[in-house]
Amino acid sequence: MNNKEIANQFSLLSKLMDIHGENSFRSQSYSVAAYKIGQLTVEAQTLSEDEILKLNGIGDAIGKKIIEILSTGKMKILEDLLLKTPEGILEMLKIKGIGPKKISLIWKEMGIENIGELLYACNENRLLLYKGFEKKTQDNVIESIEFYLSQQGSFLFAQVENLASDLKIFFQKLFSSDKIIISGDFSRHTEIVDVLEYVIPFSEDSIKEKLSLLEDFKLLEKNNDFILYQYNNGIKTKLYPINTNELIKKVFETTGSPDFVSTFLNNYPNINFQIANDDEDIFKQADIKYIPPYLRENDRIISIAAKDNIPRLIQPGDIKGIIHCHSNWSDGINTLEQLAEACKESGKEYLVISDHSKAATYAQGLSEEKIRAQHELVEELNIKLSPFKIFKSIESDILNDGNLDYSDSVLSTFDLVIASVHSNLKMNEEKAMMRLLKAIENPYTTILGHMTGRLLLSRKGYPIDHMKIIDACASNNVVIEINAHPRRLDMRWQWVEYALSKNVLLSIDPDAHSIAEFENTKYGVLAAQKAMVTPKNNLSSFSLKEFEDFLTR
Repeated sequence: MNNKEIANQFSLLSKLMDIHGENSFRSQSYSVAAYKIGQLTVEAQTLSEDEILKLNGIGDAIGKKIIEILSTGKMKILEDLLLKTPEGILEMLKIKGIGPKKISLIWKEMGIENIGELLYACNENRLLLYKGFEKKTQDNVIESIEFYLSQQGSFLFAQVENLASDLKIFFQKLFSSDKIIISGDFSRHTEIVDVLEYVIPFSEDSIKEKLSLLEDFKLLEKNNDFILYQYNNGIKTKLYPINTNELIKKVFETTGSPDFVSTFLNNYPNINFQIANDDEDIFKQADIKYIPPYLRENDRIISIAAKDNIPRLIQPGDIKGIIHCHSNWSDGINTLEQLAEACKESGKEYLVISDHSKAATYAQGLSEEKIRAQHELVEELNIKLSPFKIFKSIESDILNDGNLDYSDSVLSTFDLVIASVHSNLKMNEEKAMMRLLKAIENPYTTILGHMTGRLLLSRKGYPIDHMKIIDACASNNVVIEINAHPRRLDMRWQWVEYALSKNVLLSIDPDAHSIAEFENTKYGVLAAQKAMVTPKNNLSSFSLKEFEDFLTR
C-alpha cells in the first residue's frame, strides 16, 4: 500500500469522525496526518517499524496506525466507523459543496441517507431551513449531484427527454436525413433510461467515419446489429445502421419489448414492412387498432387492440386542476397567490393547496394556528380570483402508528386530505401495511399520497402488498395518487391496471414546490398512459364542477 492510499485512509477517518460528531481535535490530527503522509519523500512500505515511528512530523500514535495499515490493510478505528456509516453517506463525500459537518447535519437532523434523497430535498428547498445553507449553496449542491449522477449510467426519463430530441436533430443534420428515428426504452416512456437508441438508414462505416471526428462520442462496442457509443461521458447511445428499405421494420423491432415484438410477428406473419410508410401502416396491415409505443411493454395489449378495446387515453391537456402543491407556507418557493395566478393563467380551473403538516418540522409544516390563517387567505383569494377556486387541503403525515398528525376536528376543516408517509421509511412490510391501512381507513383521508415512498435511482421504497392496499382504497373510497414528480412516479404504472379493475379513482398530481413544477403532471400522464388511464379515471382531469361534486359525494 503506497503513501497516497495510506493518506486516503487517514483523510476518510477524519471526515467520518466529523460526520459522527466525535472529538474535533482528534479528527483534525488525522487530517494533518493525511497531509504529512502524502508529503513523505519515501514510501512508508519500504521502511521498518522503527523508521516509521521516527518519521519527522508523524509521531508515535499515527506511526502505529500506519504500521497497522501496512500489516493488515486496514485501520480498526476506521473500520468501526465504516460499519456505523450508511453507504449513501459515504457517497455524499464525493459531492462538491458539502463537507463532513454539513453531511452530519443532513444525515442526523434531516434524516437523509443518500444523494438521491438529498437531491429531492434540495428540489423541495429543504436545505434552506437549516443554518449554513443558502440558496446558492443549495443550487451548487443540486448541480454537483446531477453531474455526479450523470456519470453513473442510468437516467430518469425527464433527465434525458430534451437530450434525446436534441440528439435526433443532431443526427438528422449530420447525415442530412429526416429518416432518423428514436426507438428503444425512451420511445416507450420508461421511467429510467439506460441507453438512447436510434435507427439510422446509413452504413456502419458511414456512421463510424462521421462520429470518429467528434470528441463527444466515445466508441464502446460494435457488432453486426448496432454500434454503441458513450455520449459526452454520460448516457450510452446505441445506433442501428440499416438499409433504407429496412427502416420501418428495425424501428418496430427495437421499439417494443421482446415479448411484444415476437408475439406480434407470430400472430401476423404476413406483414410486409417494405411497403409500410410508417409505424402505423404496420397495424393497418394487421387490421388492428394502432398500438402506440408506450403500450408495447407486453404482448397482452395485442389482443386488446385486436378487439378495438384501446380507449382514448389521458393526455397532458386533460389535466384541469393542480392537486398536491406546496407554497411558501411550508417548503415551497411561491406564495399561494402566485401559485393560483399561474394556475389560472395556464388554463386550469382550480388549485388544491396541500402544504406539509405539523409533523413535517423539516418542511415548516403547518401548525393549527397557521392552518386557520391560511384558510382565511384562501377565502379572500377565492373571492378575488373567482370563478377559479383554491381548495383547502393538507399533506398530512401518516405517523408511526398509522394515525394522521391532526385531530379529527382539524382534519374536518379541509376540503380534502392527502395522507402520506414521510418519516421512518426503513420498515418491513408488516409495519408499512399497518401504517398505510390505518391511514386509508381514516374517514378524513381523501387521497393516498406516493404509496411506497420510493425515489427512483436512489430509494427503493418500503415493501407493501399492493393488492391489499388497492383493495383497501376501493373499500374506503380513497383515491390513489400517481405522484408525477419524475423522481417518484409512485404508484408505479404496473399496478394501475389492478386499481382500475377495482374502480379505484387515480389522481395525477405534480407534488409541486414551485410554479415550474406544475409541468411535472406531464410525466405522471406519460406513466398513466402506459396503464391505459382515461380522463374519467383521473381526479385531476375533473372539471371544477365535477371536482366539487366529487367532494360533496
